[in-house]
Amino acid sequence: MAMATNGGGDEVPSVVLKVKGQDGNEVFFRVKRNTQLFKLMTAYCEKKQLVYKTMQFLYDGDRITGKQTPDRLSMEDGDEITAVMHVNGGGCCNI
Repeated sequence: MAMATNGGGDEVPSVVLKVKGQDGNEVFFRVKRNTQLFKLMTAYCEKKQLVYKTMQFLYDGDRITGKQTPDRLSMEDGDEITAVMHVNGGGCCNI
């Protein structure tokens, strides 16, 4: 398990997570196990110049929310989060 310090010298458990976009590119983040994933998700969007509100993030095929933490989802080093553009609609037209 990876560790990070909290500034006071105490070690805080952390995890390295991979965010894979629709373009196939991967971005790695080290986050504390009790940090809400909103921080990772917004950092990914800033790095890729994407609008957070237009994105969905999936872990093991399930949508995750910004309030969830790596601990809550039982994430481990190297786990992958998939970032996809949110699509409204999807209906079909009769032509």
